Amino acid sequence: MKSKLGTLGHSDGDPVLHSITDAILGACNLGDIGQMFSDKSKRFKNIRSTILLKQVVEKIKSRGFFINNIDLNIITQTPKIKNLKNKMIDNIAKLCDVSKTQINIKGKTTEKLGIIGKEKAIACEVICSVIKYD
Repeated sequence: MKSKLGTLGHSDGDPVLHSITDAILGACNLGDIGQMFSDKSKRFKNIRSTILLKQVVEKIKSRGFFINNIDLNIITQTPKIKNLKNKMIDNIAKLCDVSKTQINIKGKTTEKLGIIGKEKAIACEVICSVIKYD
């Protein structure tokens, strides 16, 4: 879906994939996205978030972790995600090497309140559960 809005960041600024990456790292007690991919490193300048997420998924698998489920709450005034949910689920499932049934996405607005309601920001909350096999 085309939008006049966009995000800014050291990498590609994708709040959804960054939040998923952070949630996976946190669930595995492996720190956070800033520790693994420092915004002080030129190596990660303008890098696609898909690359970062794939690297994290490979890292946790090598340590015996597997993603059980991912629950996302995307908070934005616009665009509405209703028509994008299935495509997002497909893409996230492929990136994380999980079934589409292991991903849930919810969209919320702030009812025009605050910086999100003024369409100046977006937020994403993610809960991820993992299973560790020894």
